[in-house]
Amino acid sequence: MIGDKSLSKRDFSRITNPIKSFGVNIKSRGNFLPVTIQGTSFLRPINYFENKGSAQCKSAIMLAALNTPGVTEIKAKKSRNHTELFFKYLKIPIKIKKGKKYDLIEVTGLHQYDCFNYVIPGDISSSAFFIVLTLLSKNSKLTIKKININESRIGIIKILNKMNAKITFKNKKIYKGEETADIFVKSSKKLKSINCPKTLNSSAIDEFLIIFLVAAKANGVSIFKDLGELNKKESPRLNIAIKLLRMIGIKVSRQGNNIKIYGNPKINLKKKYFLKNYMKDHRVFMMSCIAALTLGGKWQIHDKDSINTSFPKFINVLKKLGAEIN
Repeated sequence: MIGDKSLSKRDFSRITNPIKSFGVNIKSRGNFLPVTIQGTSFLRPINYFENKGSAQCKSAIMLAALNTPGVTEIKAKKSRNHTELFFKYLKIPIKIKKGKKYDLIEVTGLHQYDCFNYVIPGDISSSAFFIVLTLLSKNSKLTIKKININESRIGIIKILNKMNAKITFKNKKIYKGEETADIFVKSSKKLKSINCPKTLNSSAIDEFLIIFLVAAKANGVSIFKDLGELNKKESPRLNIAIKLLRMIGIKVSRQGNNIKIYGNPKINLKKKYFLKNYMKDHRVFMMSCIAALTLGGKWQIHDKDSINTSFPKFINVLKKLGAEIN
């Protein structure tokens, strides 16, 4: 199994270690891609403690449990629950006991289930960039249709609304276990700072880059804590975000994995900005585009191909909304 350049820089031990416990033989280059996987006819169920809040790790274990006899048990730190909802929809034997910080999940393997058709709802992580673009633009409003608003994914909406954004859900529906809605957002003239509750971290982990941009434009000092997980993404996103914000003149102080962003509601950039060497991270590229469109200045942003990872039509959608991009 191979991956693109960004994936090849990620440590896969959080996935390979529990999968090895099932009895699978996995070889890798120091826990990095490429990975060689050799199956076995003697899979065994496992008990696993997932303490990082990684939905990817949790889901990998649950999927491995499908073809494993017996009951696989997972004690998992709170994270996204798409896989649990999908298992329930498919009537796969799964038991979930919810706790304050951890969920106890049991999956019974070797269960027969029917084939299915599924239309994947819109992704809130991709929507986030257009939500913030609208929020920081003058006299603007936007409706983004049929987006998955799973409770474990809407941390960004809760955070931005606490910062005086005006974001609402319309036409709510349940689609095969998942809640969907149209997202309506309009400009906000008086964004305020936030002392972000740590309880929202896991439900906004992929959106913090763009949230930081809102904090840069907000009135007051915004505080974000325990964001070390950001540095374990496709790039060290916390480090890169701090560097980018300081580049555009925003004061940022850091203590460990906690940061303070000193907002400047009057920011209006005039200089030229050149962005390169951020490990081809698609979210850094898209955040930079939104910064260029809302904060002023003339930007040259490299590595456009990085968006092929998640949103290859990102630039085209921006142009349809009126963005001037060469």
